[in-house]
Parts: sequence; structure tokens; C-alpha cells
Amino acid sequence: MNLQKNSGKVFFNVNRHINLTNVCVARCTFCAFSRDKEDADAYVFSPDEAANKVIESLPLGISEVHIVSGLHPDLPFDYYLEALSKIKQAAPDIHIQGFTAVEILYFSQLTGFTVSKVLEMLMEAGLGSLPGGGAEIFSDRVREELCPKKASGEEWRDVMFQAHKLGLKSNATMLFGHIETGDEIVDHLISLRELQEKTGGFQSFIPLPFHPQNTKMEDFERPSGYATLRILAISRLILNNFDHIKAFWIMMGLRLAQLSLHYGVNDLDGTVVEEKITHSAGAETPQEISRKKLVRLIKEMGKTPVERDTLYNELKVYN
Repeated sequence: MNLQKNSGKVFFNVNRHINLTNVCVARCTFCAFSRDKEDADAYVFSPDEAANKVIESLPLGISEVHIVSGLHPDLPFDYYLEALSKIKQAAPDIHIQGFTAVEILYFSQLTGFTVSKVLEMLMEAGLGSLPGGGAEIFSDRVREELCPKKASGEEWRDVMFQAHKLGLKSNATMLFGHIETGDEIVDHLISLRELQEKTGGFQSFIPLPFHPQNTKMEDFERPSGYATLRILAISRLILNNFDHIKAFWIMMGLRLAQLSLHYGVNDLDGTVVEEKITHSAGAETPQEISRKKLVRLIKEMGKTPVERDTLYNELKVYN
């Protein structure tokens, strides 16, 4: 199926991550990144600081800024609009992929605006697409135990439905390797497939293996390489209406991500630059990778590397 869809091409982009704040009211059991605002290592970047991080990365040739943050109890919605505007002013050609569906719903609750209104305001400030985070596992049972203060699975899907109606593309994720069952994994995948049939707005699916270190679930073990490859392969089969299955090498490790190109994966995400969330949970991978190394990893597997932009326009094919 992967060969039929992509003719042996494997995609990546040159991007950087910015986490505006690690302060979060949700404090999910599986999260090592979030902090209470009183914690010594809690932080908030100013809009100017966020823009400066983008400027610092422009010499790397980035085409995307990826923004995901905590649910801060005190920051006004205008702060996020200003951050987007400052980034766009600093780098008008950069595509901003930002704010999970969970964050979008939180902004709606903070402001009293509808989800659609929040999205429209973010788009006016420079938002180009949504990432796929916050989906975790859609099961109410799992969410009640691990992330009861976070948007429900149904709310996550509704935000994506509203975004797709407005023409915003997005990704979708699934966090696996904790308390979920096999049935709950399949239900999650089928729910995504059904939503994709309605909207066609999802670009890629990103299965995320759970990292337990520094979380409240440290007694769990990370999913094995076999379990991870099996999830990727099953995802490729079930999500036949998704064009791309992505291996987030930060969470999987470079070697397993490379091997996954023979298990249904056709996207290795990007150069990333300064990833914080997974590294807070003990990730031993680098915080960034060069374009040259990504190309080499893909070629070693007999695939054709393709540098893309966020919307999968091909920028360069490395034959």
C-alpha cells in the first residue's frame, strides 16, 4: 500500500520546535514536560523570544515552525495571537504549524469564543495548520485515568472537524504502550479513518511510543521495537485513506525509525531543533538532526528522500 501511494518516496522537512510554556493545568499522568506555575523550572517565552528563536534557525533553511505548549492558567488568548504575529513578522515565508486540538478547545473555553472563531483568529495571525497532538487514546476509560482534565476524544475530533471545515490541514497522533488495550487502539484508528472519510483534512498519522521516565508512570517500560513496528504496520493497513504514516524519530530512536521505512512509514518528520517534551521523559535521541543525515538514513533503506514543506509540496528530491 505504501509503495502504491508514494512510489518509494520518504518525506521530511526542515523545521524547528518551539514550546511557548511548560505550565499546564492538565498535568496528565503520562507527561514529564508540564509544570505548575509556581515550580522553579516553569517558564514562559515572550512573543519576542519566540520570534528570536525562529530568526536564529533561519540559516538552517527551516520551512516550518512547530508550536505546542501547556495549558497555562493565566496567559490571555492575545498572547498566543501576538506570538504568531511576531513570528510571521520575523519570517513571513515560514509556515506555522501550531496548537493541538486540546489547546484550541482550551482557548475557546478561556475566551468564550466558538472553536471556529478561535481558529479563524489564529489563522488571521499566521497559523497555517494544526499538529496532531493531544489525541493520546480516544477511550474514555483511558482518558479518565490518565488525563481527566484534558479534552475528551470526542472533543478532540470535533476540533479537527471544525479545522478541516475551515480549510486547515492537520496531523493525527496516538500515544501507545501504557494502559490501553488492543481493542482501544483499533477503535482509535477506526475513529480517525471515519473522520478522514468525512473531511479529508488529515495529512499524516503519527503513532507515539510512550516514554515513562520522569512521569507518574515510571514503573512502565517503553514499548519494544517489535511492538512499535507492529503498531506502525497496523496503522498503515487500517488508515488506508491517510497518505502518510510518520515515524517521529525523537520518540522512536533513529535506528528504529529508519527500519520502520519497511513497515509502512513514509515520513521521518524533520530536523526538529530543540525538542523538549519527549526529552523531559528521558529520550536519549538528539534534539535535532541534519538534513544530510536524514537523507543518508532514507537512502540506506533503498528509498528516495524528498524534502517537503508542511503541506507536502515537494521542495527537493534527492535522487
